Formats: sequence, C-alpha cells, structure tokens
Amino acid sequence: MASAPVRVVGALGTAQTLAWASSYYLPAMLADPMARDLELSAPTVYAAFSIAMVASALVGPWAGQAIDRRGGRIVLVGTSLLFALGLGMLGSAQGLWTMVAAWLVMGVAMGSGLYEAAFSSLVRLYGHRARGAITGITLIAGFASTVGWPLSAWMEAQFGWRGACLGWAGLHLLVGLPLNAWLPKAAAVPKAEAPNVTGSVDAGPRAVPESKPQRYATALLAFVFAATWFISTAMATHLPRMLEAAGATLAAAVAVGALIGPAQVAGRLLEFGLLRQVHPLLSARLAALAHPAGVAVLLTGGPVMAPVFAILHGAGNGILTIAKGTLPLALFGPQGYGARQGWLMMPARVAQAAAPFLFGLALDAWGANALWLSGAIGLAACAALLVLRARPALD
Repeated sequence: MASAPVRVVGALGTAQTLAWASSYYLPAMLADPMARDLELSAPTVYAAFSIAMVASALVGPWAGQAIDRRGGRIVLVGTSLLFALGLGMLGSAQGLWTMVAAWLVMGVAMGSGLYEAAFSSLVRLYGHRARGAITGITLIAGFASTVGWPLSAWMEAQFGWRGACLGWAGLHLLVGLPLNAWLPKAAAVPKAEAPNVTGSVDAGPRAVPESKPQRYATALLAFVFAATWFISTAMATHLPRMLEAAGATLAAAVAVGALIGPAQVAGRLLEFGLLRQVHPLLSARLAALAHPAGVAVLLTGGPVMAPVFAILHGAGNGILTIAKGTLPLALFGPQGYGARQGWLMMPARVAQAAAPFLFGLALDAWGANALWLSGAIGLAACAALLVLRARPALD
C-alpha cells in the first residue's frame, strides 16, 4: 500500500464496512421479523431487496461519472445521507409500498456508495497507484458480515427490527458521514476533459470514442463480473442447503460455511502479498478457476471434501472482489475509471439480484448437481479472462 493512502484506506474501509453491513447483509437478519410485522412473506421482502439491487445497477454509471469529475468525497458523503434516509424509511415502513420505497432509496445509496464508488474514489485520488489501497479497503470491509450480522441481531433483540434499522441509520450519520467527509478532496476535472458514462471522452465536438479492442475488452470484463457475482451471491444464499443436498449434515454445512469468510480474507491477503507482484489479470484467472475446482472436488469426493470446496470458493471470491477494482485500472487506466466501473458492474448487479431465485430453481430441480451450473459459469468466466490481453491495443 502506498504511504499516502494509509489514513484514507482506514477511513474508507471502515465506512465501507458500515455500508455493506447495513445494506447487503441486512436482510439475512431482519427479513423474517420485518415480514411478520408487516404481514408479508419473507420472499416478498427479498424481492424488494432484489429491486434495490437493480436500482443500484442503474445508478452506478451516473455515480461513477460524478466521481470522475468531482472526486469521491462529495458522492460518498451524499450516500451516507441516503443510507440514513433509506434505513429511516425502512424502520418507519407500514406496509408493502412504503417498504419497497425504502428499499429503492437504499438501492440508490448502494449503487453510489459500495465498493465501485470506493474503488473509483481511490483511483481518482491515486491513479495507477490505487491497487494497494483497493486491496486494503477490501481487507477491512471483508469483515462486514462478521460485524453486521451479530450487531443487527443484537439490535433486533433489544429494540426490534425497526430499532435496528434506525440504529444503522444513526451510525451512518455519526460514523459513516464523518469518515467519508474525511477523504481528501480531488481537484475537479473540466467538463470538456471528463469521461462520460460510456467511457468515451465527454460528448462534444472533440468526442473520442473507444476503440474496438477496448469495447471488446469491456464487454468481456462485464461478462466476467456478472458471472462471478452470480456465483458469489448464489453460494451466499444457498450454501447450507446445497451442502446438505451433497450429503453433509446441517451442522457440518453450517461449520463449512463458516470457513468461507476466513478463506476470503486469506485470498485477499494473498493478493496483497504474493500476487501484488503479478498482473491483476493473472490473479483473476487463478481466482476464477477456484470455484470450478472446488465444485469438481466436492462432487467427485463427496461431503468429506466440503471444507476444501469452501476454502477454494472463498479464497477465489476474495481475490475476485479485488479484481473488480484492479482489473479495469490495469486494462484501461485511470481516465474514465468511475464511469466505466458503473457500466461494467451494471450486468453484475442484475445477475446478483437474479442469482438467489435462479440458482434456487436449479437446486430444487437438480439437487447438488446444480453445482455443475455454477462451475460451468465459473469456467466461462475464466475463459473470458484468458481471452483478455494485459494491454488491449488502442486504435
């Protein structure tokens, strides 16, 4: 990690931990009590959360473009306020439509305030030197579920689910807002020089479109991110049930699932240490192979190999989280990074929203053999990474 962003990484990593804990990891603890109180089904609450994920996909390019032009501080401060508003609305919801409206606000906040915005903010500040800082914030925010799930459960037990939502809203105002406001201010880019949301130079008489190799690389990378986020979300949602279908007991499935978090951190430490010396494309290729390798080990070796599957999947997923920030920087450079990130992650957010439902259908139909589907998707992502070149040619 470069010496300059150490303070920034600490502040931004902590703010990201709060953002992830109070949004992406919130339904796991609060969806059931929320559904009971609002007289809805739990799947309805999760459907509203999926709508929020789609909203976040639509907001991403706009947020990235704003960061390209003005830096990340103003955008991230605004998302702290949006998170607080959305959580306050959620804690005050009285029925289906007020809950959906709250999740839509949360979706806007997620689209402009999670990893993509943080990565873009770091690239805006440090350019090509941002790789170590990107790894640093993922190391810190990798503990979002470790912090978020117990804290949500404790607040729900003490104050109810509404109190938990309001508690998280207060934390955004008291902790997240000051931390994001503490980020250095980036110099504004004149509009004529700022990249637009398509990754080209801003529209006007001097507009310069992307070359064909760049557009091809962008499409391949968007597919990779969508494929890997589909796998990650499918496993996060269905892992215990999937391991039971593979022959593990419920107790064993829960114990194996607990290995994924530490494996993700271990993968990120590997990226921070050994793999930082190689091109991000190579580390991404290795990481994309990890889930298919784990699938092959589990389905051929049986439930006794479930811990190996969990470690491989978790380590690969941890490295791929970093690759989502470092690969676009390495392949395309810092210019227009934020806008490009928004477009690259749009299909990934949609895939993330669809993954619980689609993989659940596959699991119902095929049992443990549904893992062949996720393994095939992982292999397709690895193949796309093999096609990508480290330095796309520019026309």
